[in-house]
Amino acid sequence: MTMKNEPDHIQVQHILIAFSGSLPGQPVKRNQEQARALAYDLLKQAQEGADFDALVRNYTDDQAPGIYGMSNLGVSPARGEYPRNQMVAAFGDTGFPLEVGQVGIADYDPRTSPYGWHIVKRLK
Repeated sequence: MTMKNEPDHIQVQHILIAFSGSLPGQPVKRNQEQARALAYDLLKQAQEGADFDALVRNYTDDQAPGIYGMSNLGVSPARGEYPRNQMVAAFGDTGFPLEVGQVGIADYDPRTSPYGWHIVKRLK
């Protein structure tokens, strides 16, 4: 069963802004407050029409291009998609409610977004 008024499948692109200690095996130098400030600055830039691909290339602590397909709860994933419940919870919780072209943010939370902040743009 899918979440109310959410699509069965989406494709999103994201920018991960991590901080020291939040991303196993990756040396990130910024502290948590610096990461939060950067994430919200990038969110503002993206919402004002900045080139999201360029923001991803220049800032993500994940691998670029950071594009993921996801299937919603209770929906079989298409080839190359991840089931929503196999991703960080906040990633799907942010991505599925967005309209195509919209940008949102998943705040750092040790339980639902443990790697840092995710700036998420829905592509499909």
